[in-house]
Parts: sequence; structure tokens; C-alpha cells
Amino acid sequence: MLPQFTITRFSAARSFTFLLLFLTFASQAQQQPVTWPVGKSGFTAKLMNIEAATNETFRYSTTLHNGSASARIYELKADLPVGWMIAYKVDGSQVTSINVDAGKIQDIAIEINATAMASPKKYTIPVKAIAGSDTLSLNLEAVVKGSYGLTLSTPTGRVSDEVTSGSQKELQLTVRNSGTLSLNDLQVTAQLPTGWESTFEPASIKQLEAGKSMDIKVTVKVPDKTIAGDYAANFTATNSNTNSQIAFRLLVKTSLLSGWVGFLVILAAIGVVYYLIRKYGRR
Repeated sequence: MLPQFTITRFSAARSFTFLLLFLTFASQAQQQPVTWPVGKSGFTAKLMNIEAATNETFRYSTTLHNGSASARIYELKADLPVGWMIAYKVDGSQVTSINVDAGKIQDIAIEINATAMASPKKYTIPVKAIAGSDTLSLNLEAVVKGSYGLTLSTPTGRVSDEVTSGSQKELQLTVRNSGTLSLNDLQVTAQLPTGWESTFEPASIKQLEAGKSMDIKVTVKVPDKTIAGDYAANFTATNSNTNSQIAFRLLVKTSLLSGWVGFLVILAAIGVVYYLIRKYGRR
């Protein structure tokens, strides 16, 4: 029994050692920089295929290698679908051409924006770096998965109302998914005058399918002694992909009781003045 146990333990230790060596070599291989053939230029990308919505930016990390014996100025060009836009950035600055020394490499960030009307499908975008008769080509793929759209409005289209100082007002908002992709975890928030409060029902929308809408009841509480006049209330619907805002105008009026109290105070003041005049005016 003892020799068999020893052999089994030795086999397990040897297998573990081989596994450890394999992982070490694999890690070192991943950390090795890309090597270029001597005298050969190249244009590569870390990720050739990127998926995004029409209102998002397709971002590619590319590397340009000048394998010639002299420095070269490469002009950057792309064949884009109609209405699309592209930007080349080096160290955060936008460029249209880049000077690369002999035998050196240059990292270039490429940002592509599709049109809002782009159909959901895969687009191939040829990108070229041209230096004289030397043309380096790179085919990028942009997969448009749809669009995110959000509209915040009211059921009637009315964006103004009246409210009495010291009371609360119920408003109705409508959140509509105007895109082609579902919207998740929607939140509606309010920007109100100082001291005002608001509550929402429902407080959040977990998911809103494309083309669907949902009504939200907003209760706005106006503090006591709020001065009469026009006030702005801004409401925003947002999630991680998009947002929409609506401005609401609220006309604050004083309560009838407050008006009568003010009127009585004025009458009392007039009465006091009249009394003082009658009493001391004859002396």
C-alpha cells in the first residue's frame, strides 16, 4: 500500500508541475510584444469587429508599423458609408496623417460614428495608410445592432399648470422608447426650486420595449409661503444609454385664505392709522 501511495503522489506532483510550466509559458507568450518581419510594414487592429448602437461610437485600437529604412508620412483615409464619420487620434489629438520613423510603430485610435438611420447589420470599413506608393490596408467591421431612443413628454402635450402655495400638484408624464432596442433600468428625476419636493409612481422602469410607452404620475409639493409667480420644473428620464428632458412651467398662486388674511391685515393697518389721526390729529 505504501509504494502505491508514493507513486500516486509522485504522479500528481508531476502533473501539477507540468500544468504550472504550461501556464507560465502561456502567460509569457501573451506578454510578448508583436514582432514584425524585417523590412515589412503593417497596419493591424486589436479588435477588427465591434458591435454598437447607432448613437454610440465604434472605437478601434490600431497599430501602424513602418518597416522601411526611412521615415514616412502616412495619410489616413477610409471608405465610409454615406453620412458616417471617422476620426483618427494619436495621444488624444485628432490627426489626418502621421509621421512614423524607420522601423518604428505608432498606435492610432480610430473612432467611427454611424448615421442615426443606419440599418442593423454588419458594415465593412476599409481603412488605408498611404505613404507614396506604399499603401497599408485594414478592413474594420462595424456591427450596428440598432438604436437607443427615448422621449419624455406629457399625454396631452401641455407643459404648464397652476398650483397653490402650500399644496401639492399631480402631473402626468409619458416615457416612450423611440428606438429599436429595449431600454433597461429607466429612472425619472426632477430639478425643482429650492424646498420643493417630488415623488414618482412608478419610481423606476425595469424594462421598456422598443415602440412602447409608459405613463408616470409625478406629485410635486410646494412649500408654504411660496411667493406667487412662475417657476420652472425640469424632469429627466435617463438610463445608461440615453436620456430625455422636459421643462414644465408651474404658476404658483396664493391660497384664498392667505388672500383674505392679507386683506384683513391691510384693513387693520388702515384702521389703526385712521384711529391715530382722529385721536392725535385734533391736538
